[in-house]
Amino acid sequence: MAEQTTRATEPSPGGPVRLLLVDDQPLLRVGFRLVLEGDEGLQVVGEASDGAEAIRQVAALKPQVVLMDVRMPGMDGIEATRLIAASHPETRVIILTTFDLDEYAFSGLQAGASAFLLKDVAPEELIHAVHVVASGDAVVAPRVTQRLLETYVRGAHRQPDGQPLPRDPMLEELTPRETEVLLAMAEGLTNGEIALKFFLSEATVKTHVRRILAKLHLRDRVQAVVYAYETGLVVPSNPDY
Repeated sequence: MAEQTTRATEPSPGGPVRLLLVDDQPLLRVGFRLVLEGDEGLQVVGEASDGAEAIRQVAALKPQVVLMDVRMPGMDGIEATRLIAASHPETRVIILTTFDLDEYAFSGLQAGASAFLLKDVAPEELIHAVHVVASGDAVVAPRVTQRLLETYVRGAHRQPDGQPLPRDPMLEELTPRETEVLLAMAEGLTNGEIALKFFLSEATVKTHVRRILAKLHLRDRVQAVVYAYETGLVVPSNPDY
């Protein structure tokens, strides 16, 4: 198994974003490395070819962001993401997939990934996504993420008799405004767009988002969107639902 590292040092404040590339295809890793290292704010500190290797590399190299393939021999990217999210919450994972309506991508979001991207993503979009995730936010592309969630959460919030599941008691912890902000997040709106919608400052929106995540015990914005769908707060608009 191929393993490539740079140096196992602690991330330096204000330094480049430290990245780990995880994919069982060496040529894909080379391609991603060339794109990412073209940005002076990014540094690829290591590579791994399967999930088990990725976990070892995260422990040794402490990357801020992991680009994680899902289909790999041995431990797949979903299990690796779950273990990394549990043991290294400061490390963010971006799932890489070959097509948008991918059950593996949805499982990756459930496991704790902060984003998923298609492998043929444009270079500038990839670089932007890495910077956004490294900053502590999450990448929610409204159309793609909504279609993904509507496809794989369809029916998940209904009982066998077709009736909706009881409302999650944790939602009662949210204020009416926080509930509105959560719904807006599920629409894929940015903080700026939410601020305009509710005539708030972006700083106020950020405060609401932090409180929502804390009250619902969620990792980041993507987890909040998944939660909104899984609990039935958002009803899929898919006409086949």
